[in-house]
Amino acid sequence: MEKIIITVVGKDTTGIIARVCTYLAEQSVNILDISQTIVQGYFNMMMIADIARAPKSFMQMATELETVGQGMGVQVKCQREEIFEKMHRI
Repeated sequence: MEKIIITVVGKDTTGIIARVCTYLAEQSVNILDISQTIVQGYFNMMMIADIARAPKSFMQMATELETVGQGMGVQVKCQREEIFEKMHRI
């Protein structure tokens, strides 16, 4: 398994989850966990996904997901799980 953390933040609009999940499905990425919330019109989502079967590199998918997010007016960021864990360990 090759886990990544995907975060999506921005003003809520229709189709954010659908567009991100459609992109991931097209790349053979398996979503392992997902949490999303909307607070006073602002959307926040965190996903853990497995990219082991993806045909594209992590960097290529991260860049393409950023572009998908820009098209919806939200920020999409990707991090490798091991980097995320090391950054948040104290």
